[in-house]
Amino acid sequence: MARLTGISRNMNAMLDMIGASEGTIFIPGSDDGYNVEAGSTPTRPILFSSYADHPNVDEDIVRTSGPDLHSTAAGRYQILDRFWVYYKGLYHYPDFSPPNQDRYAINQFHECHALDAIEAGNFHSALALIASRWASLPGANYPGQRENRIADLQAAYIKAGGVIST
Repeated sequence: MARLTGISRNMNAMLDMIGASEGTIFIPGSDDGYNVEAGSTPTRPILFSSYADHPNVDEDIVRTSGPDLHSTAAGRYQILDRFWVYYKGLYHYPDFSPPNQDRYAINQFHECHALDAIEAGNFHSALALIASRWASLPGANYPGQRENRIADLQAAYIKAGGVIST
């Protein structure tokens, strides 16, 4: 569950769905994904120990299919260091704590003009609007990265308490 307080049920569910899509919330021993580095798997967790700042570790990600990758992605929403540096300065985030990671993700929703769709429960519209921000979302089209199925993401959203409008 997101750590930022005062957010709506649908916003919380969308944040949880991103954590599920990125796979961070499934890493054993993690702090609900907030301390996960790129390349982590359930059998090989890579965790960082301080929320003082983004860990900025360039992980080598060896893949069984496709080219190997290098990434500084970290946290529940797999935030790249270069983006964290920019938004940290813009919004004066004092640290990489879970609430600030949540704030970062919500800001991405805002930049993609998805806030209204999220709040209204227009899951499919919201997902399409934010797809460019997370490689694991359908339609993201990041080379060499897997994309999750919409049905699986919708199930994660509903499991997290999200309501879909009809």
